[in-house]
Amino acid sequence: MNRSSKTGATRKTGAVATALVAVAALGLSACGADADDSGDGKSLRLWHFEGANSAMGLAWAEAIKQFEASHPGVKVTYEEKGFEQIRQNAGMILNSDQGPDILEYNKGNASAGLLSKQGLLTDLTAEAGKRGWDKAISPSVATTSKYDQAGIMGGDKWYGVPNYGEYVMVYYNQDLFDKYQLKVPTTLAEFESVMDTFVQNKVTPLSVGGAEYPAQQIFYELALSKANRSFVDDYQLYKNKVNFTGPELTYGANTFADWVRKGYLGKDSAGIKAEDMGVAFSQGKYPILISGSWWFGRFSDEIKNFKWGTFLFPGNTLQPGSGGNLWVVPTSSKNKQLAYDFIDITMKPEIQNLLGNSGGVPLAADPAAISNPKAKELIENFNKLNSSDGLAFYPDWPAPGYYDVLVAGMQNLINGSKKPEQVLDEIAKPYNDNLASIGK
Repeated sequence: MNRSSKTGATRKTGAVATALVAVAALGLSACGADADDSGDGKSLRLWHFEGANSAMGLAWAEAIKQFEASHPGVKVTYEEKGFEQIRQNAGMILNSDQGPDILEYNKGNASAGLLSKQGLLTDLTAEAGKRGWDKAISPSVATTSKYDQAGIMGGDKWYGVPNYGEYVMVYYNQDLFDKYQLKVPTTLAEFESVMDTFVQNKVTPLSVGGAEYPAQQIFYELALSKANRSFVDDYQLYKNKVNFTGPELTYGANTFADWVRKGYLGKDSAGIKAEDMGVAFSQGKYPILISGSWWFGRFSDEIKNFKWGTFLFPGNTLQPGSGGNLWVVPTSSKNKQLAYDFIDITMKPEIQNLLGNSGGVPLAADPAAISNPKAKELIENFNKLNSSDGLAFYPDWPAPGYYDVLVAGMQNLINGSKKPEQVLDEIAKPYNDNLASIGK
């Protein structure tokens, strides 16, 4: 998954000097630690990167209120961080004594898996059993919460707990569809026909953020249109070797390049960030955006000038998605019991119901308590994917640093600076190098 603090939706690593600047920006200078970090059971230092008006931001603000009400004398020190801030510097932060007691962190081999392997995350297995998290979270969603000794997801130990789900879908401007008498497509061919109509009317169909995660998710959607569960297990869980020149990834790269040539996305999108992509869609500048459910709450709150809706990527039985980002407890946390209590509160029915009615995808909500029709559809689609084993995780998860590899690859396809087969060769190497490094 990848996401900015403003959207809960933005998912690069520089020289040492850059990292040090970033650490300073995170407030990890000598003055960053204060009495609140004394570990005396009177404070809980919490970091997350969800926007205040996002579903998760709203639900977790309420969870903080309930936590403080149920823990008299304990203060939550909440600090909003950017997704990229945490992603780039988590290892350095959690290896210091100035990190938080609990934080939201990205899941997958390259993220939570890597930190668990490095010994930077607390093993939550006993707590998951004692507090019932292992029963409340389905096995499919729990895949990204549990890691083995090599940091590969689907292992036997819990290192994080999600309290929501997420998946990639298609957002569309219903007014623009109506203007050109277009219906919601049910097949990939119909989807391309819709985009052809927009191009013929000099409208660029897709709002895309090629400088961050969104472009690679489109590439992955296209690959998944030719894939089955065995391919996903091979790619994500290392069950068998992956053929990067096989039909799935070849189709994804070739079709993505075709979409650029056909004008479905602008060549300037290589430099556009996810935040700007989302803003452009919400302003009605593009008819279609392919991205995650994490935008749903924000679009519900901000789009006032046109009707909009969502649909699953046409024709796919597999979609990028998983349990949401994880609550993780650093090994260095000074208030672990309080951190566990906070996770418990985020799983309470009233927090889960608030999450659902605010446009999120709760894991343990009461369906009857979800009153928003659009939110019901969002949750039903996730439940459909979850129950049919249709969650295919995200393309950047398999290897540390793979996010940047895929960003660069998609930018090369958008710019036309490299052919699809060259990009596939470039993304194959670090993947296979990682397999060799862990003895696979």
